[in-house]
Amino acid sequence: MSAAQNEPVAREPQVDLTDEQWRERLSPEEYAVLRQAGTERPFTGEYTDTKTEGVYRCRGCGAELFRSTEKFESHCGWPSFFDPADSDAVILRADDSLGMRRVEVLCASCHGHLGHVFEGEGYPTPTDQRYCINSVSLKLEPSE
Repeated sequence: MSAAQNEPVAREPQVDLTDEQWRERLSPEEYAVLRQAGTERPFTGEYTDTKTEGVYRCRGCGAELFRSTEKFESHCGWPSFFDPADSDAVILRADDSLGMRRVEVLCASCHGHLGHVFEGEGYPTPTDQRYCINSVSLKLEPSE
């Protein structure tokens, strides 16, 4: 099933904090992206061009989301991955904001906003998908 057709299964977040608790845990920029579906400016994120090997975790809850082996250079201004580390690591849902149809990517564990997934763009990846993810929503755990 393609990302655009995939609708999320209604499920409660495993990490469910109050708005006040999220504000205490996250910086203002992290909160704006993860909890309010904001977007960091392109080409400004910490992981846009990194080639460090490791696991990318949710900055909100620590859940494993992506691995460096699925990261690729898309030159779009945000870190791009062609597949999540585990198919259950993220939730995909329709996003009709900004006058266009997109597919939003959420952390399955805390329902934090990560970015969007696009397909059919012609990147030479195994899935023909580009998970365009905000650096500020991720925390890289380098391999040893």
